[in-house]
Amino acid sequence: MVAQRPVPKVGCDLLALVDYLDTCDFTSKAEVFTFFRGPIMQVTRTPEGTVPRYFVRDDAGNSVEPIHDFLRYLDARGSSPNTIRSYAYDLRRVWEFFEARGLEWQGFNISNAVDLIAYLHDRIDMRPGRGATSAGPDRLSPATVNRALAAMSSFCDWAIIAGTLTPPNPMRVSKSINKPAVTDRHRPFFEGISRRSASVRVIRVRSVHRLPRPLSDDQIERLLAELTNLRDRALVLLMLHGGLRPGEALSLHLEDIAYGRRRVTVRCRADHPKGARGKSRVERVVDLHDGQALDTISAYVMRDRPRETETPFIFLVGGNGTRRSEPLSYAALAKAFARAAERAGVKSPGVTPHAMRHTHATRMWEAGMRELTLQRRLGHASPESTRIYTRVSDATVLAEYSRAMGLKP
Repeated sequence: MVAQRPVPKVGCDLLALVDYLDTCDFTSKAEVFTFFRGPIMQVTRTPEGTVPRYFVRDDAGNSVEPIHDFLRYLDARGSSPNTIRSYAYDLRRVWEFFEARGLEWQGFNISNAVDLIAYLHDRIDMRPGRGATSAGPDRLSPATVNRALAAMSSFCDWAIIAGTLTPPNPMRVSKSINKPAVTDRHRPFFEGISRRSASVRVIRVRSVHRLPRPLSDDQIERLLAELTNLRDRALVLLMLHGGLRPGEALSLHLEDIAYGRRRVTVRCRADHPKGARGKSRVERVVDLHDGQALDTISAYVMRDRPRETETPFIFLVGGNGTRRSEPLSYAALAKAFARAAERAGVKSPGVTPHAMRHTHATRMWEAGMRELTLQRRLGHASPESTRIYTRVSDATVLAEYSRAMGLKP
């Protein structure tokens, strides 16, 4: 950004500010945002051992100690590296709010929480490519705002436990259960022994609950036709027919595959050197009787998997480069998947490796699998996570509508 003359006072002459901006060389919306906001806080990663640690640094490059201590707490609890990374970016936005308002985080209260919502709502999404399809700047989505609010709520819970913040949590609103107004002579017989407690709500904004979009049979066939690499094809088939998360598939060891019994054991591990891991805390067994997934995995292990290694992970980097025999990372999987989807002509924002899991869950539900059984197969901790697949699909709605109208399907 190159300025030609001193910045005018905004409050004095708005037209002078517009005229001044015309003399500046802004090459991106990031520079425009930086001009109005000032220097942007950064999130950095420093690998230590097998677990990457994330730091939020201020404009001077110094680590923000409260966030650093909170992220260390999450690391000690065994939180996923992806979870820690998300908290780092979300809390960075909250600390930018503190700097913009000149607030100290220990003095954060419910009034500030309302201002935080407005602040996040007006922020520009600075991720690459977000403004490429729209005429104006993209603002943070309601889901992103809610994630930042939830991160701040968790941070406040930790600060209260650590003794650095006075309760109650300013991000939680308690609603007392009002008792009916009665005289002393007419009090309920069971008054005072009810187990009901005051309800607590986390401050959040309204958002759209979008349904997962499974891939069609035609999209699946076209995608698989472009996956000529045995490793990538085995991974996609494992997620498609087993419903595994990408992190779960990448974390599998050789001992987790029982070819004779045709099943895969998904275990809780945190030893992947690239940070790939499953989300569930419960180990489960996934049967695979589709006739494709396990056969492709076996062919990959016998033919293409590097032999000059003692690592127990199944899916490794091939080729002849310096990274050969290293466990495959999620970034490498996503890149290979995106290239195959582009060649197949099915590439879109919703076509990701995780979409294979959505496709599997939708197929199982529409084929008649019960909700509780589907929950156990997918490894969901809450039935609410499974319930999104129980909503009838567009094809089912059309079939029922045609039947009701007496039309041919």
